[in-house]
Amino acid sequence: MLGMSDMMHMASATLAQAGYPEAMSTPALAHYLFLSAVLFVIGIVGFVTRRNLIIMFLCTELMFQAAGLALIAFSRFHLHHTGQTFVIFVLTIAAAEAALALALVVLLFRKKDSLSGEEWREMQG
Repeated sequence: MLGMSDMMHMASATLAQAGYPEAMSTPALAHYLFLSAVLFVIGIVGFVTRRNLIIMFLCTELMFQAAGLALIAFSRFHLHHTGQTFVIFVLTIAAAEAALALALVVLLFRKKDSLSGEEWREMQG
């Protein structure tokens, strides 16, 4: 019969990694980078072609996420955590940008009752 310490040792052995993770293959990295590039291009096209401020904001967030995906893919490929750490900082900046952008959109909508970016180009500062 197994004792409590034997059962805990077996459970920890099955939950822990057996060793250092293997490197990501080059085709897998290419797939992640392709997806990242596609997301980034969709974000750029959406930002340039749309005039709604909320859609432009969401396209900017999509570009942030695409850059984060590329950083994480390279980080995993090289088995180094710096890319993943940098993504945490990028997400923090994106969250702050989201809060400021949405507050600005609400303020601008209250003044002009429109979310069109073209109406706001004529603003003088």
